[in-house]
Amino acid sequence: MSNLQNTFDWLTDPANWTGSRGIPVRLLEHIQLSLFPVLLALIPALLVGLYIGHTRRFEFVSINVANLGRAIPSFAWLALLFPIQLRLGLGFSSWATIVALFFLAIPPILTNTHLGVREVDSDLVEAARGMGMSGAQILGQIEMPLAIPFIVAGVRTALVQVIATATLAALIAGGGLGRFIVDGFALGEAPKGRAQLLGGAILIALLAITAEISFAFLERLVSPRTASRRAKTPTPGTITTSAETYAGFPTGAGS
Repeated sequence: MSNLQNTFDWLTDPANWTGSRGIPVRLLEHIQLSLFPVLLALIPALLVGLYIGHTRRFEFVSINVANLGRAIPSFAWLALLFPIQLRLGLGFSSWATIVALFFLAIPPILTNTHLGVREVDSDLVEAARGMGMSGAQILGQIEMPLAIPFIVAGVRTALVQVIATATLAALIAGGGLGRFIVDGFALGEAPKGRAQLLGGAILIALLAITAEISFAFLERLVSPRTASRRAKTPTPGTITTSAETYAGFPTGAGS
């Protein structure tokens, strides 16, 4: 109970909520450290995921290469990149951390994007081709809208993983909420050290939970409209009408 009480006291101490090393500043640093790699990862992950999902080409190679970001631990990336960062004269910046988290964020976004596009009803795609739609039109007007829930789920997974792993930035003199954990370890068995360590862990967990809930809500917002339509199995007499509806055309626009 004393550890919990000390942690509560540390979290509610006004002194820990002010200054350049206070909780709000560290929280903002952690959010920046987490969002930037995910936003960077969106570009290659979406492009490759949409391409392999639409064309069915290079799926095995692309996904396995992307999964190297998961296979290689983020700490190993930091150990490899931090000396390079120092040699480049970047000092104790966040460069190594951002690169490591970038590779961690790619696999879930790419995989979910690929699956989202690939799982689109083939009857709808064939009907759209029969209407004379090009591959780019099918991708942009049918496959991408239906894949949005999958893509949001991939971003959610990537962001939660990155938020948890961004704690490692403190090991190379970076900022973020991980700073509280590293500094707490440095204080050893002192009550203040244990309170700071647990407090930092709680704040990181709360941030990850907030991201999870927020993106789960966003996924729910974009899912009903597409999921309800995907649930409808078109009959031979309604394939064209369904494809035109998904493409945003009124019935008969393709004739």
